[in-house]
Amino acid sequence: MNKVNNSLFSIPFLKSLFFTQNKWHQHGVLAHTLRVTYNILKAGEWKFFMAGILHDIGKPFTAYKKDKEDVEYNEYSFTDHEERSYQIIKNWPFISKYTKDIVRYHYLIRDIKKSEKEDLPRFYEKKEIWETLDETIKADLDRFMLYDDLGKGDKKR
Repeated sequence: MNKVNNSLFSIPFLKSLFFTQNKWHQHGVLAHTLRVTYNILKAGEWKFFMAGILHDIGKPFTAYKKDKEDVEYNEYSFTDHEERSYQIIKNWPFISKYTKDIVRYHYLIRDIKKSEKEDLPRFYEKKEIWETLDETIKADLDRFMLYDDLGKGDKKR
């Protein structure tokens, strides 16, 4: 897991929360989260409501400059942000196991595809996790990613 642990008032935390993420996100984490949740509600996908609100709660804590591209474009990487989000909510008794699973694994599909090209040990680790999930949660993770994508806006370099 990413060992970055930004404080609430650090520059990376605040910038990623309110202004900037990376080339895939037009908005900061807060606006992105609101857009994801809006699209979930608009579609009537109530089972995803709390996951929409919480899926990136750990993201600003993990914001860091991974490479020269992040530095050049003043953007951030968020490696394992979904695990950090899960770690924050895992003991909250008012959040269902289902929601915790969506939060924890919401990036897994994309992580598997990306790591297959860039990081084979990570690919095998993530693939092994995927194989432990039941078919219902796999389908729901795929569906949830549609709303996550809708929340990103149209930013591309």
